[in-house]
Amino acid sequence: MSERRKTVLVVDDDEGMRDTLTAVLKREYRVLRAATGEAALQMMEKEDVDLMLLDVRLPGINGFEVLKITKENYPYVEVIVISVLKELDAAIEAMRHGAYHYISKDFDYENIRGLVANASERQDLSRHVMRLRAEVAEQVEREFVVGPSRRTREIIELVQKIAKLSATVLILGESGTGKELLARLIHRESGAPDAPFVAVNLAAIPRELVESTLFGHEKGAFTGAIRQQLGKFELAAGGTLFLDEIGDLRHELQAKLLRAIQEGEIERVGGTHPIKTDFRLIAATNTDLDKAVKDGSFREDLYYRLNVIPIRMPPLRERIDDLPDLAQFFLRRYNVKFRKNIQGIADSTLRILKSYWWPGNIRELENLIERLVAVSDKEWITDEDLPYELHVAQLDSEGPSTENLLDRAVSTFERNFIIRALEKGGWNVTATARTLGIPLSTLKFKMDRLEIRELARKIRGN
Repeated sequence: MSERRKTVLVVDDDEGMRDTLTAVLKREYRVLRAATGEAALQMMEKEDVDLMLLDVRLPGINGFEVLKITKENYPYVEVIVISVLKELDAAIEAMRHGAYHYISKDFDYENIRGLVANASERQDLSRHVMRLRAEVAEQVEREFVVGPSRRTREIIELVQKIAKLSATVLILGESGTGKELLARLIHRESGAPDAPFVAVNLAAIPRELVESTLFGHEKGAFTGAIRQQLGKFELAAGGTLFLDEIGDLRHELQAKLLRAIQEGEIERVGGTHPIKTDFRLIAATNTDLDKAVKDGSFREDLYYRLNVIPIRMPPLRERIDDLPDLAQFFLRRYNVKFRKNIQGIADSTLRILKSYWWPGNIRELENLIERLVAVSDKEWITDEDLPYELHVAQLDSEGPSTENLLDRAVSTFERNFIIRALEKGGWNVTATARTLGIPLSTLKFKMDRLEIRELARKIRGN
């Protein structure tokens, strides 16, 4: 993706000064010129200006007034004030109204180039901080867990092939399958991992705010628009824009998205001129877009623009071999969050987890592990910690058996009851037999029959 040249607006009533500044800056920047404050403000309404070089003494409204109006309406524009005045009060006044710097007209060329470059860097930093603030609430160790299942390996191989391409990616899959995590993985493998990654969940934004959130808005575009606001397209410049639940995008905005993809430009709400865009688009949905196209709720031309590289994220039940790795990953995460030191999850417990259908996919598994870690005061998560419905699911998944369903349910209850008693007794088998009021030999027999002895050895060994 080519980097967009920034636009500098030179505002000075001296034509010679305008010519000089244009000659100094035109190699690195697109330069616009205005001879009056009024002309400058009119130009700001039509052009996407990044930086301004502003004379103080102007016919009509003076430079300080232009500076004040600019910072109120276009807070992202960095302004360098230039004047023949050398008084300290003038410099203080300029900085008070938000100028990046104040310099007298006896500058040298390298000095002005350096100032403009520094102002541009500060602008980039400000936008980067905005992106970080937008992401920080949800950026608690987000990672795509690579498990041993064949489906996962196939996805990773595809990512390695397409990550460095600029082509649009469409990720399909049920809710909770990790579509955003896959998008972040593609971004990290793109060759520019430090470039911005901007994620937008279209289903989570109020309907009336979607357009402004994506495309930004100008001051006064609607009630409450008290200043110019950059949209997600501009914040993602040079990086990746991830649009989740793209199937929820209303029809009139689909045309604007199509234009952004096809023409490489957008227009802010209330804007009067196009703005060039530069981003890699990854979209995701749990909607059947083929069906949506047929019933007319999704544009066919936009669908084909999005569906360049489709990737289907399988539900957890289709990559169940990954579950132990996922569970251990979430266990580590929530150990840190809740300041716990749970050593692991028992093998028999993992077998129960693997027998469950997981309608909520990875998100449901994560929520379960978070809850188990939060309430546990033990070193291991074992069968009796699991909710009742998971035990029932295991019994159903085992299918026909010589042991009837009631007997299997009783065995499950008995196993969990004995494990809980052993935990309370510090895994001392003799003491636990006394607590249960049964002979030691009976307890040992039950531990063998119910496959508890191996768990006891593992936990005592840790």
